[in-house]
Amino acid sequence: MYNVTVNGTQVYKVDGNTVNGNEILADVLKVDNRFYHILTGGKSFNVEVVRLDKTAKTMTLQVNGTKYEVSLRDKFDALMEQMGFGSGAGQKAADLKAPMPGLVIEVRVQPGDQVKKGDPVIVLEAMKMENVLKAPGDGKVKSIEVQKGVSVEKGLVLIKFE
Repeated sequence: MYNVTVNGTQVYKVDGNTVNGNEILADVLKVDNRFYHILTGGKSFNVEVVRLDKTAKTMTLQVNGTKYEVSLRDKFDALMEQMGFGSGAGQKAADLKAPMPGLVIEVRVQPGDQVKKGDPVIVLEAMKMENVLKAPGDGKVKSIEVQKGVSVEKGLVLIKFE
């Protein structure tokens, strides 16, 4: 299940081939890496993937000559926001805090490193699962507040950014 936002205003609930509870039947033909041809409801659509950012789950599509900005949000994105990770590609990085109690098993950056939103920066083990924590925005690592092998509590600052 995804919430799909088009041009920042229209939101659709998409689950498989169902959109807002209505089943959509479509024939999709991949023409090449960026181009698709779609037939649905007796209409034909030529779709070009102009830009795709898998990390931010955003894309720009050109459908029959009209551009659309599209973003996807699933239940995991909502959970990450509840844990204190916001969205917003290209935003300046805020301090990275532990979203849950756990054990630091790897620090992948050093002070002075430049990071982009979505870059992996630290690995935290919680409930026997490894969780790769990513930079919340673009920035420069100011300081590492923890080290490998340290147990942390939820909300503890792990990395500070400039």
